Amino acid sequence: MNVIAPALQRIQDRIATACANAGRSPGGVTLVAVSKTHPADSVAEALAAGQLCFGENRVQEAAGKFPPLRPAHPALRLHLIGALQTNKARDAVRVADVIESLDRPRLAAALAEAMAREARRPALLIQVNIGREPQKAGIDPDATEDFLAECREAHRLRIDGLMCIPPAGEPPRPHFAALASLAGRLRLETLSMGMSGDFEDAIAEGATHVRVGSAIFGSRPYPA
Repeated sequence: MNVIAPALQRIQDRIATACANAGRSPGGVTLVAVSKTHPADSVAEALAAGQLCFGENRVQEAAGKFPPLRPAHPALRLHLIGALQTNKARDAVRVADVIESLDRPRLAAALAEAMAREARRPALLIQVNIGREPQKAGIDPDATEDFLAECREAHRLRIDGLMCIPPAGEPPRPHFAALASLAGRLRLETLSMGMSGDFEDAIAEGATHVRVGSAIFGSRPYPA
């Protein structure tokens, strides 16, 4: 029994309601179904229900899961949303359509080199450490403008937008508003923010992409 299709529909309905409440068109928000740690069969169920945009944390897992699905689903879009090591940059460029976790100069250089070698240019988002948490990846908000300029000028990278994960245990909406304000100042259109527990708040603050996993696929299975 396919439980993913009705779960997807419930999330799409909630996105539509959140957009209506914010005076926005539902077409302005893309659902990224976060399938990390879930099997390819679950992704296939979501594809059968019409979902085409997915998110994965690990390059190796994504590389094993998605290439076999692409021939039957050429419109499939894969977002890499987890921390990315520089030595995985070339693999990331090969498999991803969007890389959301660009967060340091060395990674920018590695991605630029990988794109040149692979003749493939995934869209890029800068991950911003919007809560300035020392344990969390991402560029400090105050350093984002200079980092954006370095990506463009030194590495000739096209940057489409920003991504953030707000601090756990704090109201997320002020952090979403801060990211939206930063994107506006930098004239970046894509805003990836909001997950299963807070995506309606993110939509209210201008999210263009929301990353929803457990509300679609259920709790994540972990290896023993």
